[in-house]
Amino acid sequence: MTYVTDVVQWIREHMSKPEIVAAVFWGTVKIIIIYITARICIKIADKMISHMMLAREKSPLKFDVRRTNTIGKLIHNLISYSVNLICMLLILGQVGVNLGPLLAGAGVLGLAIGFGAQSLVKDVITGFFIIFEDQFGVGDVIQIDQFKGTVEEIGIRVTRIKSWTGEVHIIPNGNIKQVTNFSTYNSLAVIDIAVSYEADIDKAIEVLKDTVKQVHERTDNIVKDPEVLGVQMIGNSELKMRVIAECKPNTHGEVARLMNAEIKKQLDANGIEIPYPKVVTFVKSEKAVAD
Repeated sequence: MTYVTDVVQWIREHMSKPEIVAAVFWGTVKIIIIYITARICIKIADKMISHMMLAREKSPLKFDVRRTNTIGKLIHNLISYSVNLICMLLILGQVGVNLGPLLAGAGVLGLAIGFGAQSLVKDVITGFFIIFEDQFGVGDVIQIDQFKGTVEEIGIRVTRIKSWTGEVHIIPNGNIKQVTNFSTYNSLAVIDIAVSYEADIDKAIEVLKDTVKQVHERTDNIVKDPEVLGVQMIGNSELKMRVIAECKPNTHGEVARLMNAEIKKQLDANGIEIPYPKVVTFVKSEKAVAD
């Protein structure tokens, strides 16, 4: 009971001093302002995250909705923890806590963790930006260094791609320096056809136009009318004619094979020769000289 009385007496003595009352008042005001500012910062960050996730849905790259939500929550938690930590440190500073030793200890701990897990931290940070920036998505055909294939999984630490021959390549995200994405925009099929010098060029062009038109009607992979550009090159024994067709992403190989087969059939049907290497042998006969 005596201890409580002493505490009450101490409070009365100190709280009766104007400078102490003012210090407590302004300290409380500062703490309230710090807290409200932190809440406002988190609210603004949430609005920005919602806006970015909405813009992400309109991107040409389509990702799984669960992955998008996961990234949104990850960013929210990261910002929330950071703002709350700063807010707590500022409040502790207002109540007279010496933050120097605390920050020094946290810095040493963070430095030790950073040195011990440099590769892991690099993989995680790179994976975060790959997902956040929509560099590629599951199902896209991409090439990373010498590895080309279809993306099967994008993780925070590793990316898994499967090549067309069946091999699965697991690549740490920190090792990804440059990525070529073949699935973002339409691709272009380029077909070069060789005809002999004896062929009628005008007739060959008409046959090509009719053929590519028929191929366009047979497949949905071609998004625009194919174009016959004409004679592309004059070679030693043939003329090369070029046809181009804009296709859906990563379908140019299939379209080119289909066109090559159909063009060969139509050129044969119209009597237009496709040149090929020929060997002509001359046999010289000599009459024996009779004595």
